[in-house]
Amino acid sequence: MTIQHDQAARFADTFDRLVANVDVAIKGKTHPIRLALTCLLSGGHLLLEDVPGTGKTVLAKSIANTVEGTSSRIQFTPDLLPSDVTGVTIYNQQSGRFDFHPGPVFANIVLADEINRASPKTQSALLEVMEEGRVTVDGVAHETGAPFMVIATMNPIEQAGTYPLPEAQLDRFLMKTSLGYPDPQVAVQLLADAANRSRDLRVEPLITAESVTQMGALAADVHTDTSILEYITGLAEATRRHPEVALGVSMRGCLAFVRAAKTWALAQGRAHVLPDDVKALALPVLGHRVLLTPDAQFSGVTTEQVVAQGVAQVPPPTQRVA
Repeated sequence: MTIQHDQAARFADTFDRLVANVDVAIKGKTHPIRLALTCLLSGGHLLLEDVPGTGKTVLAKSIANTVEGTSSRIQFTPDLLPSDVTGVTIYNQQSGRFDFHPGPVFANIVLADEINRASPKTQSALLEVMEEGRVTVDGVAHETGAPFMVIATMNPIEQAGTYPLPEAQLDRFLMKTSLGYPDPQVAVQLLADAANRSRDLRVEPLITAESVTQMGALAADVHTDTSILEYITGLAEATRRHPEVALGVSMRGCLAFVRAAKTWALAQGRAHVLPDDVKALALPVLGHRVLLTPDAQFSGVTTEQVVAQGVAQVPPPTQRVA
């Protein structure tokens, strides 16, 4: 379906209002907010990795409050069990059968706080639900519904008592980003409002869960020229061929890249993807999907450098492919 100009304009206007709504709680972080909302409308999941006290949880809660749907929070700890996340079946003596009691993962927006503090067994409980939007308990599949988004936070500084996410788990996150410290001017504003300990409560619902699904369906119709698809493939190939990379970007990552680029373009009022859209999303979409060799990690090479080299070396398309 061809997207009309007025449809693109309405999408961009709604997107800007969503950004402004979340900005009520997260001051001065427009770019990470736009990335997070792009992730939501693209049907993906978001990983927030940053030092303590930068507002990761506040951002996740603010996005959950923006959507007029269900939301839940899971505080990941070493003793958390998979059933604490997915739910459990309990025998009902009155009916004489086992009833399923859904866990906190059955919500439109799920905040997985400090996900790397849970054991690998508990982390793996999210693998199926993040990929397929359903949970299988005792051989029975249970759908989570739509939209469904996991926003996970992670602290890269404290490593004691943590379990690094495996590559298969990282690959299921559409984007990985960080907030960083606020600018001095914004910091002064936040300090002036220090009495308010729950800024996310100021964020009121602005969009229904059904509207999120509709906006995502519209973004899926954004035109992506073959030259853009070849450009994304070239960037992925560059990570796979890099001498300091043990594992490059997967096909799942490329497919996620296309979905995110479509939403990013439509959020700017365009019904087609440009090479600049791909460049803007290269790091948040590809960075966490690159696994460096042990020697490269020891030498101080970063995935940011690898992605930046790929963007610099792979020429962007200059004309459409007929």
